[in-house]
Amino acid sequence: MRLSILDQSPISSNQTPRDALNWSMKLAQAGEAFGYTRYWIAEHHDLSGLACPAPEVMLSYIGAHTNRIRLGSGAVLLPHYRPYKVAETFNMLATLFPNRIDLGIGRAPGGSSEAMTALSGNFIKNVGNFPTLVRDLLHFINDDFPTDNEYSKLSASPIPENPPEIWLLGTGEKSAILAAEHGLPYTFGHFMSNYDGAPIVKKYIDTFRPSKEGETPQVIVTVNVICGETTEKAEEVAASYLIWSLQMDKGKAHQGVPSISEAKQYTLNEQEKETLKKMRQNMIIGNPHEVKQKLFELKAKYEADEMMINTITYLPEDRIRSYELIAKEVFQKDIT
Repeated sequence: MRLSILDQSPISSNQTPRDALNWSMKLAQAGEAFGYTRYWIAEHHDLSGLACPAPEVMLSYIGAHTNRIRLGSGAVLLPHYRPYKVAETFNMLATLFPNRIDLGIGRAPGGSSEAMTALSGNFIKNVGNFPTLVRDLLHFINDDFPTDNEYSKLSASPIPENPPEIWLLGTGEKSAILAAEHGLPYTFGHFMSNYDGAPIVKKYIDTFRPSKEGETPQVIVTVNVICGETTEKAEEVAASYLIWSLQMDKGKAHQGVPSISEAKQYTLNEQEKETLKKMRQNMIIGNPHEVKQKLFELKAKYEADEMMINTITYLPEDRIRSYELIAKEVFQKDIT
Protein backbone atom coordinates (compact mmCIF):
# COMPACT_ATOMS: atom_id res chain seq x y z
CA MET A 1 0.00 0.00 0.00
CA ARG A 2 1.25 3.46 -0.88
CA LEU A 3 1.11 6.03 1.92
CA SER A 4 1.33 9.80 1.66
CA ILE A 5 1.25 12.83 3.95
CA LEU A 6 -1.18 15.75 4.12
CA ASP A 7 0.17 18.60 6.22
CA GLN A 8 -2.04 21.46 7.42
CA SER A 9 0.98 23.07 9.11
CA PRO A 10 -0.63 23.35 12.57
CA ILE A 11 0.65 25.84 15.12
CA SER A 12 0.85 24.54 18.69
CA SER A 13 0.23 26.80 21.66
CA ASN A 14 3.98 26.95 22.39
CA GLN A 15 4.98 27.73 18.79
CA THR A 16 5.29 30.68 16.44
CA PRO A 17 4.12 30.35 12.82
CA ARG A 18 7.79 30.17 11.82
CA ASP A 19 8.27 27.20 14.14
CA ALA A 20 5.28 25.45 12.57
CA LEU A 21 6.49 26.03 9.02
CA ASN A 22 9.99 24.77 9.83
CA TRP A 23 8.47 21.64 11.36
CA SER A 24 6.49 21.18 8.13
CA MET A 25 9.78 21.05 6.27
CA LYS A 26 11.15 18.52 8.80
CA LEU A 27 8.00 16.42 8.37
CA ALA A 28 8.53 16.28 4.60
CA GLN A 29 12.14 15.22 5.13
CA ALA A 30 11.02 12.54 7.58
CA GLY A 31 8.32 11.33 5.20
CA GLU A 32 10.92 10.95 2.47
CA ALA A 33 13.16 8.91 4.80
CA PHE A 34 10.21 6.74 5.93
CA GLY A 35 9.17 5.85 2.36
CA TYR A 36 6.02 7.95 1.92
CA THR A 37 5.04 8.61 -1.70
CA ARG A 38 3.92 12.25 -1.46
CA TYR A 39 3.93 15.23 0.83
CA TRP A 40 1.10 17.71 0.23
CA ILE A 41 0.55 20.93 2.14
CA ALA A 42 -2.84 22.61 2.50
CA GLU A 43 -3.93 26.20 1.87
CA HIS A 44 -5.76 28.17 4.58
CA HIS A 45 -6.38 31.88 5.04
CA ASP A 46 -6.50 33.72 8.36
CA LEU A 47 -7.37 30.60 10.33
CA SER A 48 -5.93 30.55 13.83
CA GLY A 49 -3.64 27.59 14.36
CA LEU A 50 -2.82 26.94 10.68
CA ALA A 51 0.34 28.51 9.28
CA CYS A 52 0.25 28.10 5.48
CA PRO A 53 -1.75 30.38 3.14
CA ALA A 54 0.63 29.78 0.21
CA PRO A 55 1.50 26.14 -0.58
CA GLU A 56 3.56 27.19 -3.59
CA VAL A 57 6.00 29.10 -1.36
CA MET A 58 6.42 26.20 1.06
CA LEU A 59 6.83 23.71 -1.77
CA SER A 60 9.79 25.60 -3.19
CA TYR A 61 11.39 25.70 0.27
CA ILE A 62 10.70 22.03 0.96
CA GLY A 63 11.77 20.98 -2.54
CA ALA A 64 15.19 22.50 -1.91
CA HIS A 65 15.52 20.40 1.27
CA THR A 66 14.33 17.03 -0.09
CA ASN A 67 15.36 14.80 -2.97
CA ARG A 68 12.77 12.21 -3.99
CA ILE A 69 9.36 12.55 -2.34
CA ARG A 70 6.63 14.01 -4.56
CA LEU A 71 5.48 17.45 -3.43
CA GLY A 72 2.10 19.03 -3.93
CA SER A 73 -0.69 21.32 -2.86
CA GLY A 74 -3.58 19.85 -0.96
CA ALA A 75 -5.09 22.00 -2.39
CA VAL A 76 -4.72 25.23 -4.32
CA LEU A 77 -8.17 26.78 -3.88
CA LEU A 78 -8.75 27.59 -7.53
CA PRO A 79 -11.77 29.94 -7.25
CA HIS A 80 -9.46 32.48 -5.60
CA TYR A 81 -7.07 32.64 -8.57
CA ARG A 82 -6.71 32.92 -12.31
CA PRO A 83 -5.75 29.57 -13.88
CA TYR A 84 -2.90 31.12 -15.88
CA LYS A 85 -1.06 32.26 -12.75
CA VAL A 86 -1.55 28.88 -11.05
CA ALA A 87 -0.18 27.13 -14.16
CA GLU A 88 2.85 29.44 -14.28
CA THR A 89 3.61 28.85 -10.61
CA PHE A 90 3.39 25.07 -10.75
CA ASN A 91 5.20 24.85 -14.08
CA MET A 92 7.98 26.77 -12.36
CA LEU A 93 8.01 24.27 -9.49
CA ALA A 94 7.99 21.36 -11.94
CA THR A 95 10.94 22.92 -13.76
CA LEU A 96 12.90 23.26 -10.52
CA PHE A 97 11.97 19.81 -9.20
CA PRO A 98 11.47 17.53 -12.22
CA ASN A 99 8.92 14.72 -12.01
CA ARG A 100 8.11 15.53 -8.38
CA ILE A 101 5.30 18.11 -8.46
CA ASP A 102 1.57 17.51 -7.91
CA LEU A 103 -1.00 20.25 -8.38
CA GLY A 104 -3.96 19.44 -6.16
CA ILE A 105 -6.92 21.76 -6.77
CA GLY A 106 -10.10 22.33 -4.81
CA ARG A 107 -13.05 24.68 -4.59
CA ALA A 108 -13.29 25.31 -0.82
CA PRO A 109 -12.96 28.86 0.55
CA GLY A 110 -10.23 27.97 3.05
CA GLY A 111 -11.09 30.84 5.37
CA SER A 112 -13.60 33.46 6.45
CA SER A 113 -15.97 35.44 4.25
CA GLU A 114 -13.71 38.46 4.72
CA ALA A 115 -10.75 36.43 3.45
CA MET A 116 -12.80 35.25 0.46
CA THR A 117 -13.59 38.84 -0.47
CA ALA A 118 -10.02 40.01 -0.01
CA LEU A 119 -8.64 37.20 -2.17
CA SER A 120 -11.03 37.03 -5.09
CA GLY A 121 -13.79 39.59 -4.75
CA ASN A 122 -16.59 37.24 -5.75
CA PHE A 123 -15.84 33.75 -4.50
CA ILE A 124 -19.40 32.44 -4.89
CA LYS A 125 -19.49 33.38 -8.58
CA ASN A 126 -16.07 31.80 -9.10
CA VAL A 127 -17.18 28.57 -7.42
CA GLY A 128 -20.06 28.40 -9.91
CA ASN A 129 -17.49 28.81 -12.66
CA PHE A 130 -15.22 26.11 -11.22
CA PRO A 131 -15.59 23.64 -14.14
CA THR A 132 -14.43 26.36 -16.56
CA LEU A 133 -11.51 27.27 -14.30
CA VAL A 134 -10.46 23.60 -14.23
CA ARG A 135 -10.74 23.31 -18.01
CA ASP A 136 -8.62 26.41 -18.58
CA LEU A 137 -6.02 25.27 -16.05
CA LEU A 138 -5.69 21.94 -17.84
CA HIS A 139 -5.17 23.69 -21.16
CA PHE A 140 -2.48 25.93 -19.68
CA ILE A 141 -0.68 22.99 -18.03
CA ASN A 142 -0.90 20.87 -21.20
CA ASP A 143 -0.13 23.89 -23.42
CA ASP A 144 -2.90 22.83 -25.80
CA PHE A 145 -5.56 25.52 -26.17
CA PRO A 146 -7.49 25.19 -29.46
CA THR A 147 -6.23 27.49 -32.20
CA ASP A 148 -9.42 29.58 -32.13
CA ASN A 149 -9.10 30.31 -28.39
CA GLU A 150 -7.91 33.74 -27.26
CA TYR A 151 -5.13 32.04 -25.24
CA SER A 152 -3.89 29.78 -28.05
CA LYS A 153 -0.65 31.74 -28.48
CA LEU A 154 -0.04 32.04 -24.74
CA SER A 155 2.17 29.62 -22.77
CA ALA A 156 2.44 29.30 -18.99
CA SER A 157 6.22 29.48 -19.12
CA PRO A 158 8.49 27.88 -18.22
CA ILE A 159 7.20 24.67 -19.81
CA PRO A 160 8.70 21.77 -17.82
CA GLU A 161 9.79 18.49 -19.34
CA ASN A 162 7.40 16.71 -16.95
CA PRO A 163 4.29 18.80 -16.25
CA PRO A 164 2.73 18.88 -12.79
CA GLU A 165 0.33 16.04 -12.14
CA ILE A 166 -3.11 17.54 -11.52
CA TRP A 167 -5.32 16.00 -8.83
CA LEU A 168 -8.87 17.11 -8.14
CA LEU A 169 -9.70 17.14 -4.43
CA GLY A 170 -13.19 16.96 -3.03
CA THR A 171 -15.64 15.71 -0.44
CA GLY A 172 -18.78 15.24 -2.54
CA GLU A 173 -20.22 13.93 -5.77
CA LYS A 174 -19.72 17.12 -7.83
CA SER A 175 -15.96 16.95 -7.52
CA ALA A 176 -15.92 13.22 -8.29
CA ILE A 177 -17.97 13.68 -11.46
CA LEU A 178 -15.80 16.60 -12.61
CA ALA A 179 -12.61 14.59 -12.07
CA ALA A 180 -14.07 11.68 -14.04
CA GLU A 181 -15.16 13.93 -16.92
CA HIS A 182 -11.63 15.31 -17.32
CA GLY A 183 -9.83 12.02 -16.75
CA LEU A 184 -8.14 13.41 -13.65
CA PRO A 185 -6.92 11.50 -10.61
CA TYR A 186 -9.16 12.11 -7.59
CA THR A 187 -8.55 12.63 -3.89
CA PHE A 188 -11.45 12.16 -1.49
CA GLY A 189 -11.28 13.97 1.86
CA HIS A 190 -12.66 11.27 4.16
CA PHE A 191 -11.35 13.27 7.13
CA MET A 192 -13.60 16.23 6.42
CA SER A 193 -16.61 14.84 4.56
CA ASN A 194 -20.11 14.42 5.96
CA TYR A 195 -21.00 11.90 3.24
CA ASP A 196 -20.52 8.17 2.85
CA GLY A 197 -17.56 8.49 0.55
CA ALA A 198 -17.38 5.00 -0.92
CA PRO A 199 -20.34 5.45 -3.35
CA ILE A 200 -18.91 8.83 -4.40
CA VAL A 201 -15.53 7.32 -5.24
CA LYS A 202 -17.26 4.38 -6.96
CA LYS A 203 -19.12 6.84 -9.19
CA TYR A 204 -15.80 8.46 -10.09
CA ILE A 205 -14.28 5.10 -11.01
CA ASP A 206 -17.32 3.95 -12.99
CA THR A 207 -17.71 7.19 -14.99
CA PHE A 208 -14.01 7.89 -15.58
CA ARG A 209 -13.26 9.06 -19.11
CA PRO A 210 -9.54 8.99 -19.98
CA SER A 211 -8.25 12.15 -21.62
CA LYS A 212 -5.26 10.24 -23.03
CA GLU A 213 -4.79 6.65 -24.13
CA GLY A 214 -3.91 4.32 -21.31
CA GLU A 215 -5.18 6.54 -18.49
CA THR A 216 -7.04 4.83 -15.65
CA PRO A 217 -8.78 6.23 -12.57
CA GLN A 218 -6.53 6.93 -9.61
CA VAL A 219 -7.85 7.39 -6.08
CA ILE A 220 -6.28 8.78 -2.93
CA VAL A 221 -8.30 8.82 0.30
CA THR A 222 -7.25 11.23 3.04
CA VAL A 223 -7.88 10.31 6.66
CA ASN A 224 -7.01 11.71 10.11
CA VAL A 225 -4.69 9.31 11.93
CA ILE A 226 -2.84 9.38 15.23
CA CYS A 227 -0.61 6.42 16.01
CA GLY A 228 1.28 5.68 19.22
CA GLU A 229 3.43 2.84 20.53
CA THR A 230 0.33 1.76 22.46
CA THR A 231 -3.37 2.47 22.08
CA GLU A 232 -3.26 4.38 25.37
CA LYS A 233 -0.42 6.59 24.13
CA ALA A 234 -2.28 7.31 20.88
CA GLU A 235 -5.45 8.25 22.80
CA GLU A 236 -3.46 10.56 25.06
CA VAL A 237 -1.75 12.32 22.15
CA ALA A 238 -5.04 12.58 20.24
CA ALA A 239 -6.66 14.57 23.06
CA SER A 240 -4.86 17.75 21.94
CA TYR A 241 -6.21 17.50 18.40
CA LEU A 242 -9.74 16.63 19.47
CA ILE A 243 -10.06 19.55 21.89
CA TRP A 244 -8.43 21.92 19.42
CA SER A 245 -10.96 20.87 16.77
CA LEU A 246 -13.78 21.75 19.13
CA GLN A 247 -12.18 25.12 19.76
CA MET A 248 -11.77 25.67 16.02
CA ASP A 249 -15.48 25.02 15.44
CA LYS A 250 -16.30 27.67 18.06
CA GLY A 251 -13.75 30.19 16.77
CA LYS A 252 -11.81 29.90 20.03
CA ALA A 253 -8.59 28.28 18.84
CA HIS A 254 -6.50 31.45 18.91
CA GLN A 255 -3.83 29.90 21.15
CA GLY A 256 -3.11 27.03 18.76
CA VAL A 257 -3.13 23.29 19.40
CA PRO A 258 -3.30 22.81 23.20
CA SER A 259 -0.89 20.66 25.16
CA ILE A 260 -2.05 17.26 26.39
CA SER A 261 -2.37 18.59 29.94
CA GLU A 262 -4.38 21.58 28.73
CA ALA A 263 -6.64 19.26 26.73
CA LYS A 264 -7.22 17.03 29.74
CA GLN A 265 -8.31 20.04 31.79
CA TYR A 266 -10.95 21.04 29.24
CA THR A 267 -14.46 20.43 30.56
CA LEU A 268 -16.80 18.97 27.95
CA ASN A 269 -20.52 19.65 27.89
CA GLU A 270 -22.96 17.06 26.55
CA GLN A 271 -23.10 18.59 23.06
CA GLU A 272 -19.30 18.61 22.83
CA LYS A 273 -19.14 14.98 23.92
CA GLU A 274 -21.49 14.08 21.09
CA THR A 275 -19.43 16.15 18.63
CA LEU A 276 -16.24 14.37 19.67
CA LYS A 277 -17.93 11.01 19.25
CA LYS A 278 -18.80 11.88 15.64
CA MET A 279 -15.31 13.25 14.97
CA ARG A 280 -13.70 10.05 16.16
CA GLN A 281 -15.78 8.04 13.69
CA ASN A 282 -13.84 9.71 10.86
CA MET A 283 -10.46 9.18 12.58
CA ILE A 284 -8.06 6.33 13.17
CA ILE A 285 -6.46 6.33 16.63
CA GLY A 286 -4.44 3.40 17.86
CA ASN A 287 -1.25 1.39 18.02
CA PRO A 288 0.61 0.47 14.79
CA HIS A 289 -1.21 -2.83 14.27
CA GLU A 290 -4.63 -1.25 14.83
CA VAL A 291 -3.86 1.65 12.51
CA LYS A 292 -2.57 -0.63 9.76
CA GLN A 293 -5.68 -2.80 9.94
CA LYS A 294 -8.03 0.17 9.74
CA LEU A 295 -6.07 1.76 6.89
CA PHE A 296 -6.36 -1.45 4.86
CA GLU A 297 -10.08 -1.66 5.65
CA LEU A 298 -10.62 1.91 4.39
CA LYS A 299 -8.48 1.27 1.32
CA ALA A 300 -10.63 -1.74 0.44
CA LYS A 301 -13.88 0.10 1.14
CA TYR A 302 -12.91 2.95 -1.21
CA GLU A 303 -11.02 0.84 -3.78
CA ALA A 304 -8.25 3.37 -3.21
CA ASP A 305 -4.80 3.22 -4.77
CA GLU A 306 -3.20 5.22 -1.97
CA MET A 307 -3.95 6.44 1.55
CA MET A 308 -2.99 9.96 2.58
CA ILE A 309 -2.59 10.62 6.29
CA ASN A 310 -3.25 13.88 8.12
CA THR A 311 -1.87 13.96 11.67
CA ILE A 312 -2.04 16.86 14.11
CA THR A 313 -0.48 16.67 17.57
CA TYR A 314 0.75 19.18 20.14
CA LEU A 315 4.37 18.06 20.01
CA PRO A 316 5.77 17.91 16.47
CA GLU A 317 7.95 15.01 17.58
CA ASP A 318 4.77 13.02 18.33
CA ARG A 319 3.48 13.82 14.85
CA ILE A 320 6.65 12.59 13.14
CA ARG A 321 6.74 9.55 15.42
CA SER A 322 3.18 8.68 14.40
CA TYR A 323 4.13 8.68 10.71
CA GLU A 324 7.23 6.63 11.51
CA LEU A 325 5.32 3.95 13.42
CA ILE A 326 2.77 3.62 10.61
CA ALA A 327 5.48 3.33 7.96
CA LYS A 328 7.35 0.65 9.91
CA GLU A 329 4.17 -1.37 10.38
CA VAL A 330 2.85 -1.05 6.81
CA PHE A 331 6.14 -1.34 4.94
CA GLN A 332 7.54 -3.97 7.33
CA LYS A 333 11.07 -2.63 7.28
CA ASP A 334 13.47 -0.88 9.61
CA ILE A 335 13.66 2.89 9.27
CA THR A 336 16.86 4.62 10.27
